[in-house]
Amino acid sequence: MARTLLDKVWDAHTVRTLPSGQTQLLIGLHLIHEVTTPQAFQMLRDSKLKVRMPERTFGTLDHIIPTTDQARPYADPLAEEMAVHMIRNMKDFSLPLFDMSTGKQGIVHVIGPELGLSQPGMTIACGDSHTSTHGAVGAIAFGIGTTQVRDVLATQCLSMAKPKLRQVRVDGALAKGVYAKDVILAIINQLGVKGGVGYAYEYAGPVIDRMTMEERLTVCNMSIEGAARFGYVNPDTTTIDYLRGRQYAPAGAAFDKAAAWWKSVATEPGASFDDVARLDGSAIEPMVTWGINPGMSVGVSQRIPAPESAPEADRSTFREALAHMSFQAGQPIKGAKIDVAFVGSCTNGRLSDLRIAAEVAKKGKVAKGVRALIVPGSQQVARAAEAEGLHDTFQAAGFEWRKAGCSMCLGMNPDQLVGREMSASSSNRNFIGRQGSPTGRTLLMSPAMVAAAAITGAVADVREILK
Repeated sequence: MARTLLDKVWDAHTVRTLPSGQTQLLIGLHLIHEVTTPQAFQMLRDSKLKVRMPERTFGTLDHIIPTTDQARPYADPLAEEMAVHMIRNMKDFSLPLFDMSTGKQGIVHVIGPELGLSQPGMTIACGDSHTSTHGAVGAIAFGIGTTQVRDVLATQCLSMAKPKLRQVRVDGALAKGVYAKDVILAIINQLGVKGGVGYAYEYAGPVIDRMTMEERLTVCNMSIEGAARFGYVNPDTTTIDYLRGRQYAPAGAAFDKAAAWWKSVATEPGASFDDVARLDGSAIEPMVTWGINPGMSVGVSQRIPAPESAPEADRSTFREALAHMSFQAGQPIKGAKIDVAFVGSCTNGRLSDLRIAAEVAKKGKVAKGVRALIVPGSQQVARAAEAEGLHDTFQAAGFEWRKAGCSMCLGMNPDQLVGREMSASSSNRNFIGRQGSPTGRTLLMSPAMVAAAAITGAVADVREILK
């Protein structure tokens, strides 16, 4: 019987089936950061346990660090305390830490693939919900809680139930001005923010096949926003070419041997799925969220829907969203005024994202009254962007060029909304309070659309700017 990547990778990492029916699953790669680890390491100390397989754990600083002055001690006492604990824990347990001194620091879901740590056929866990990002290389990658972080540190295993598998096919071809971020927002809009409960997503079809690795990382990153346990793309030539020469990838003959195995874990023709969903890529236009979850989105040419158009169970959330955002049903999303523009995050903070935003930034200047931030996803991304002069392009247009970090994706560092500010953001969540202010408002969109909003002062159709 033809098998899927999920079948193959799950079976390869199964230690045993537990009496509960769950699987004791070996974790091939454990990525950690400063927010979800202090308690986990303290639990190890309290139980007098060691890290079971230290060679499989790697850490970084990303969530709480400032993106302006990164000199220690940090101005925020809580951020400084988290950094102190992270550095001490990594040293005490002899684990590698990619801090600012290494030149390899960055958002955990950016540096994993960037360094070649994330590889096809792996199981990857991290105390962060957007660990699904790493599925883009053909891995099973998922977020875990602090207690599970402790479990992986202590045993290198987790107890998990194998999810069902839905193939999400995106057919056709994308139009100019439509990007990977638009694709995943369209998928979540169609399947719903709860549509993935109990499922993993296998992304497939001509649109996914043609995507670069960085575009695939964007799509897989937001699998969790559709409630999928994880999402992945089958490894192919794009995957192999991306990983070749990266620091932690095999080298020489070992790479060729690994590449052959990586391709072998891909889903086989004729494999069956629990469900198949299809989208027409040619029908996708630049997407913008209008509400308070990532499923509340419309194409940039469309109008904000009325609560009555939603399923009855969702109507109260629609009403709450309209009230919070100060929008009216039937209002065009195009033209909505913004105060802040943010390009960055583990969703869209890679070099290709910055290139796309810079292409738009060349077309004008940041609008009066708009605060615009460009935050590279890692130190390596920043260096590469600066080598191409992208920072000069942004600064000439009035954008702020920042240092690597999670930044305005979440309210755990100084980059936050103030009051009722409206943000055009390339990040992954538009929940109430997500960007730091309980009354702040977030519109999710692609980096190109964020740059377009920055220079026009409002939601704009980037296709018109790129003409």
